[in-house]
Amino acid sequence: MPSSVRRYRSDVQVETDYTHADVQSLAQNDYASSFQPPVKGVPARRTAMQARQRRDTNTEDIVTHRLTPTIERGRYRPTHWLVYVGVGVLIMTLGWIVLSMVTNWWQVTQDDWHYGRPRTAQYDVVVGHNDSEANPSHFVALNLRRRIEIIECPGGDCSKAKIYVGPVLIGQGQDLAPVTLSFKDVNGDGKVDMIVSVQDSRLVFINENGAFRPQRTGENIQLN
Repeated sequence: MPSSVRRYRSDVQVETDYTHADVQSLAQNDYASSFQPPVKGVPARRTAMQARQRRDTNTEDIVTHRLTPTIERGRYRPTHWLVYVGVGVLIMTLGWIVLSMVTNWWQVTQDDWHYGRPRTAQYDVVVGHNDSEANPSHFVALNLRRRIEIIECPGGDCSKAKIYVGPVLIGQGQDLAPVTLSFKDVNGDGKVDMIVSVQDSRLVFINENGAFRPQRTGENIQLN
């Protein structure tokens, strides 16, 4: 056989073998790829999942806080006018109580300054009991543990003192009630009589026979 023919066949054989090998290799690759299991995605890290959950939670909190005032405003109802009336009455009552306490305290304080404790008032008056303008009679009015007592020193001489006992005061705080005296002719006999005042009450002692006696029932007097 000529050499040219052998060379042609050799070339064909080489090319044919090469082609067959390539086809077989590609076929095997396709067959292997068809049975290759699918590649699963790499699971997310735990820290990334926690961060995402935290962001979701924070977002829910923000939305809740923003929506809450709107819901509360939608449920608002106006206060009934009787509530304001009740609050006003309560404030007025408390104010009246506080004002009364302050007034009573101030009154007691002033009485302490003027009359002391026990409550005492003193007077020098000419009543015609061995006295004169130069030597007037001295009177001491006392609230001694709720009992009214008046001590007279005729002409300023306490060795001849006379004591006039008045009523016993009843009630809370009466032991601090001041006792005052005034002198006036109330029955028109020309003699100065003694008027004892305790708060809103007045007791009259008639000047008679060099001393004072309590007013008798039915006895006409004029205090004004």
